[in-house]
Amino acid sequence: MKSVSELTDFYYKNLFPTLEKLESDRKSLRHKIISIAIICTVVFAAVAYKLGNFYEFILFAYIAFGAIIYKFLVHDYTHEFKMGVIKPLVHAIDSSLLYSSATHISEYLFEHSKLFDTPDRMSGNDYVKGQIDGINIQFSDIHAQKKNQNSKGKDSWSTIFQGLFIVADFNKHFMGETVILPDTAQSTFGDIIGHWLQSNNASRDELVKMDDPEFEKEFVVYSTNQIEARYILSHSLMKKLLAFKHKSKHSVYISFIGTHIYMAVSYDKDLFEPAIFHSLLDYKVAMEYIKTLHLAIGVVEELKLNQKLWSKR
Repeated sequence: MKSVSELTDFYYKNLFPTLEKLESDRKSLRHKIISIAIICTVVFAAVAYKLGNFYEFILFAYIAFGAIIYKFLVHDYTHEFKMGVIKPLVHAIDSSLLYSSATHISEYLFEHSKLFDTPDRMSGNDYVKGQIDGINIQFSDIHAQKKNQNSKGKDSWSTIFQGLFIVADFNKHFMGETVILPDTAQSTFGDIIGHWLQSNNASRDELVKMDDPEFEKEFVVYSTNQIEARYILSHSLMKKLLAFKHKSKHSVYISFIGTHIYMAVSYDKDLFEPAIFHSLLDYKVAMEYIKTLHLAIGVVEELKLNQKLWSKR
């Protein structure tokens, strides 16, 4: 698989004409968005001043109207960017990979991972599917949400997970289910209280204590099969998962179920969306797209999933 530096060279050398055109479009679009935002703000402020007692409704209408207008304005630019930049980048990594800007990982796979609660609503985009070194892999952006209702019956939505969701083959059929989550309890409440909270998590299976202090500091492991969990999580794999977590610089969730490894990398934004208020020619902007793609597809190499350390049975 191509390195980050090779993909960076490809980004600037092969995609530069496309980037220059998109950069011109971006500047025009930014000016249009700012102009329309100013006009809308003035209009809604005048309406609010006239009506007086409907500030909450007017603010809601202002936000909703703004979101609709913004989505309409950026639609064509976003599509052109994804087809002209993200798709070629994916194919530069491996020409056999399939890319769809509008679809995402299925809700079935998201739920089957056992990493998060069942969502009431799920959206996503930038779906990639194919084989790397003979290993099936697929990933996409995901935004999963839960519906909440307060005492007055008013609905609101909270995020269960937002970020990159990856599914890959693992060279073993697991008898049990092993889930690895970020260790927030011990890092927040300390070892004693944190361990008690982990052990008494009614929504999870049996707590598995690992003998790697660094891994234990970052992750908490639950499984339906203690022996298999320790068998899967060899010292080598724990070090690889730690390295992947540090490389991503975000919270990472992992599970081993059936014949698959599921990985979720938490972000607070929609990935692979084109910059509107920053230049597409900016090195930092380019590197964000490249490193995120390389991180997702590089799972096969990072975790050595192509090496048959276990046999399926």
